[in-house]
Amino acid sequence: MAQIYPLFSSSSGNSCFIGSASSGILIDAGTSCRRLLAALSRCDIPESAVKAIFITHDHSDHISALRVFTKGRGIPVYASKGTLTYLVNSSQIDPSCEPRVITDEGEECAGFYVKAYHTPHDAIESVFYRINTPDGKTAAVCTDLGFVSPETDARLRGCDLVMLESNYDERMLRLGSYPAQLKKRISSELGHLSNPDSAKEVKRLVEAGTQRIILGHLSRENNTPELAERTLTEALGGLKRNRDYLLTVAPVETAGLGVSF
Repeated sequence: MAQIYPLFSSSSGNSCFIGSASSGILIDAGTSCRRLLAALSRCDIPESAVKAIFITHDHSDHISALRVFTKGRGIPVYASKGTLTYLVNSSQIDPSCEPRVITDEGEECAGFYVKAYHTPHDAIESVFYRINTPDGKTAAVCTDLGFVSPETDARLRGCDLVMLESNYDERMLRLGSYPAQLKKRISSELGHLSNPDSAKEVKRLVEAGTQRIILGHLSRENNTPELAERTLTEALGGLKRNRDYLLTVAPVETAGLGVSF
C-alpha cells in the first residue's frame, strides 16, 4: 500500500516522502540535512530508500537541505528547466548526483511515474507533481500557488490523494504583523492559497471522487490547523468527514506517521 509521509510542512520548511521503507521519492528538501535525516528515521525510512528527489521550485524552504543531502548519494534530482538551471548554477546539487529536467512526458523512477505541471507562484519555474505509485494509486503534491487555475484543477482530479496548500487565514493575515508588501505578495495570484480558496478546490476534488485530503504548507504566523480544518469542513457542507472524505493536516514536523492511500 502506498504511503505519503509529510516530513516538514510550513512556511519554514517543506519535504515529503512517498513510498515505503524499501524505495520511494522525496518531494522537496526544505530544511537542514540533519533534520531531514532525523525525520526519515522517525518514520523508519532508511536513507537508501530515497531513489530520487523532485524539487517544486527554488525557494529556500524547499531546497535548503539539497546541497548537503545529495553529497555522495549519486541519485537523480529532478526539477523544471528553470529551477534546475538555478540549482546547478548556484551549486545546490552535489556533483555526484545527476540533475535532470523533468520532461512533458514525465519520469519513471523506482516504479513511480511522476509528471510536473506549472503553478502560479513568484519563483523561477514552479511546479506541482502528480505521482502514480507502483501499486496503481495516484497522488498529487500541490503547494505554493496563488490560485487554482482550470488546468491545475484538471490535473488534480482523479487522484486518490491530494496534498493541497491551505496557507493562510485571511483575517489573521490582514491583522497580523507582516509588512504590507509581504501581505500583498502572499495574497496575490503569485503567492499562496488562502483557507477559503483551498476549501473550494477540495470541494471540487471530493465531489469528483478524491477521498484522501492532506492540507499542507500552513503558515505558522497566519493560520492554525483548527482554522484550516473548520473552513474546509464548512465549505464541504453536506459531505461528511470520515465517510465521504478523509482529512489530515500535515504537521510542521513529522511525528513519524504516514498516510496510506
